[in-house]
Amino acid sequence: MTDSTAAPMSVAEIARLGRAVLDEVGTAVVGMRDALEIALATVLAGGHVLFEDVPGLGKTLAARSLATALGLDFRRLQCTPDLLPSDITGSAVFDPAKREFEFRPGPVFTGLFLADEINRTAPKTQSALLEAMAERQVSVDGVTRKLPSPFHVIATSNPVEYEGTYPLPEAQLDRFMVRLAVGYPDADQEADVLTRRLIRRQEAAPVNQVIDPATVLAMQAGVEAVAVDGDVIRYCVDLAAATRASAHLEVGASPRGSQNLMLLARAVAVLAGRDYTLPEDVKRIGVPVLAHRLTLSPTAWASGVNPEALVKTLLDTVAGPATVGAP
Repeated sequence: MTDSTAAPMSVAEIARLGRAVLDEVGTAVVGMRDALEIALATVLAGGHVLFEDVPGLGKTLAARSLATALGLDFRRLQCTPDLLPSDITGSAVFDPAKREFEFRPGPVFTGLFLADEINRTAPKTQSALLEAMAERQVSVDGVTRKLPSPFHVIATSNPVEYEGTYPLPEAQLDRFMVRLAVGYPDADQEADVLTRRLIRRQEAAPVNQVIDPATVLAMQAGVEAVAVDGDVIRYCVDLAAATRASAHLEVGASPRGSQNLMLLARAVAVLAGRDYTLPEDVKRIGVPVLAHRLTLSPTAWASGVNPEALVKTLLDTVAGPATVGAP
């Protein structure tokens, strides 16, 4: 969802500013250029990001650095088992001076909200984000309040630790446009991380603001102004339909999945400087968009079937458009 009142920015300018944002974030975050580009494209497409990987890979740093470069207000909430929904949305507090209840906004009232280790909080609290992520609003005590624009959620999750964690329900996972795995850096990249830490002589890795929220909205409006070829639309639909027909799955990707494929592929194309989307754009983001929306059948789960590998197989087997180019 984007602000329809913002004037659309040209594709060339979006691509230029996108590179500038990624270059600035890259001064603090090493070895994550591809993941960061997809995360930025997700923001430009109006979506939310789930980083799922082992601790210590810079997921929180990446979220904070991206927010700073985009000029967005940033709030981080450390998710814990005792966290309450009101700790996210805010609540009414009695003001003795005024002798009335006054609403105090929670951390979700920001530009970029980081839910750190979201799987450590209970499903009841996780669900407090559903309305915020889908409608850009929260309802507390019967009153609905709009969130700032732009508003985006980045969440992190640890996939290898199970004690004290709660699996994200399908409805929550489906609200994330992408789920990204960062992966370990190679030896040269890891050495670069250590060298940079020695040079700056402090833990914090400073990042400069590149653009502001109004520019983010203009970039989002520019992405919305780009059309998508009908053959690419049908390719997105065919991929989602193929997950529903798979014998390995109890639940395949919903229409929200095919729509997110289309929207994110368009944003990726715009960041590449194109005003048209290629099948290769869809293939590039197929796994991050679709894999977390799939529910394996008990037999497939017991057999060790991997959702990511299943999506890769579908990307190789589902026929796409022969050629799609500039109109």
